[in-house]
Amino acid sequence: MLLEMKDVSVNYGKVSAVRDISLSVPDGAIVTIIGGNGAGKTTSLRAMSGMVPLRKGEIHFDGQRIDGLSSDKIVARGIAHVPEGRRIFPDMTVEENLRTGAFLRRDHDKVARDLDGVFDRFPRLRERRRQLAKTMSGGEQQMLAIGRALMSAPRLLLMDEPSMGLAPVIVEEIARIIEDINAQGVPVVLVEQNAELALELASHAYVLETGNMALEGPADELHDNEHVRAAYLGI
Repeated sequence: MLLEMKDVSVNYGKVSAVRDISLSVPDGAIVTIIGGNGAGKTTSLRAMSGMVPLRKGEIHFDGQRIDGLSSDKIVARGIAHVPEGRRIFPDMTVEENLRTGAFLRRDHDKVARDLDGVFDRFPRLRERRRQLAKTMSGGEQQMLAIGRALMSAPRLLLMDEPSMGLAPVIVEEIARIIEDINAQGVPVVLVEQNAELALELASHAYVLETGNMALEGPADELHDNEHVRAAYLGI
């Protein structure tokens, strides 16, 4: 397994956010975590990327234990995080935002190549490379956030609510982008409020409810699960 969480619990102060959750991410896969608001989905991603400390449990990446490492060291290991709300730098240009994604890299000759690769993947970003990020549409900003993460040359991409607040036609484009990134060899952990979309994209799924792991299994099987259909698919 590329990434494994083992019996992980996280608290915010005295409040328990996730309790004893375990999950695995195979190399090459898209794995999704679905659940309602406050279920612990974002906390799980933040734990993987070193943004919150664990109360208990372990996280291993490529056979190495990474819980307890700082976020920058986890990025250096190959885990990139596209956060909820995009968190771009609004007063920096598109190109400046993208280059921040590569700030830990030392292979400077390849950074320029990867920047061209991001512009090839997102032609609109190339067109707006000198434009301030805050002047872009929501969909363009989401593409920028994904592109910035790709600039770290990740071995695993964590994505938190990439479709949030976007028009349906843009959501479809983001879905194609996720599939394309995965097809080019980058595994993805996808947290997504749009459960239908998440289960369509993923090969394996986990369902969190109030901080507990309620269900897990192949995504197509969970799509047909009566509880999932009633609670998350509106069926």
